[in-house]
Amino acid sequence: MKISPLLDHHQAAGARIVPRPEAPTNSSVLTYGDVPAEYRAGVDGALLLDVCDRGRLVIGGSEGEAFLHRLLANDVRGVPPDTVSENLLLSPKGKVLFAFALERSDAGVLLSTPPGVAASLATALDTYLFSEDVTIEDASEATAPLELGGPSSEEVLARAGTALDGTRIRPTRVAGGHGFRIEVAPERVSALWEALRAAGAQPGGIAARDILRVEAGAALFGVDVDENVYPQEARLEGAFSLEKGCYIGQEVVAKIDTYGGLNKRLMALHIDHQEPVPWGTRILREVDGEVRDLGVVTSWAYSFVLDAGLALGYVKRRHQEPGTRFELSSGGNATLVELPVRAPAH
Repeated sequence: MKISPLLDHHQAAGARIVPRPEAPTNSSVLTYGDVPAEYRAGVDGALLLDVCDRGRLVIGGSEGEAFLHRLLANDVRGVPPDTVSENLLLSPKGKVLFAFALERSDAGVLLSTPPGVAASLATALDTYLFSEDVTIEDASEATAPLELGGPSSEEVLARAGTALDGTRIRPTRVAGGHGFRIEVAPERVSALWEALRAAGAQPGGIAARDILRVEAGAALFGVDVDENVYPQEARLEGAFSLEKGCYIGQEVVAKIDTYGGLNKRLMALHIDHQEPVPWGTRILREVDGEVRDLGVVTSWAYSFVLDAGLALGYVKRRHQEPGTRFELSSGGNATLVELPVRAPAH
């Protein structure tokens, strides 16, 4: 298990540390003590998040790029160098096994994975290797990434100046909005964290991150996305291609795009109370005099836009019209609202 080298640093600064929802064996910052300020930083400033426990695979060899291009759901060979693209490894039935960020570099193809996923992804990729000249290296411990999100992120990076020397900075989505992933060696990440704070970044945690991403309708792998979900159901259209040709699960993905027929879709539900709604809460509705189970809640956050609870959950087709009301198995009612609830900052 990869552990953030910043945990002691956060605790000394008074941050609250909790298990990470998408990787419960990992610990992460819940908040630095002011969730509204952390949220505002993500909306109109720069929010700094510790994602040091993300994994890193390096796919090398003369056939590494072609190998991944045949397997993965999104383009590989067409990704411009030094840019990041979201990608998926699907099952033969077209469901999401892994979601990660991909970058082409001189060292090979770099896969940045959610916490706790790198080793499993490496094993899954290895099962497709036969005699190809491909190497799969788990380089997770060699890097300690941070994420900086919000409309002032570029200004903060400019003010940080020489503190960023020797780091890798790549545009990426942070909490459903515009941001950057900054990668540095673990021994330098504490100094980098403080330099970004000094340059105007607001340190924050998963409480603010989840409010921002739930309002944006951004699914989180390991919470909203697993092997039971098609990418279109999870609103992952930016992570797969309909033009690149064959890949694992491609026929199913293309059939859904052509003919529709999704049984469920990730939707936003305005909750009529402010108590947290647990993962797995059933979404119920009376239809023709019978209470039917029509979906499941996967994420919850307090929405500052709605001044109320907001959940993401999968809702069955024919019940996805905004304004549709449901009961929750955990108590209370919910009303479907359009996504995004808050347009992500760009």
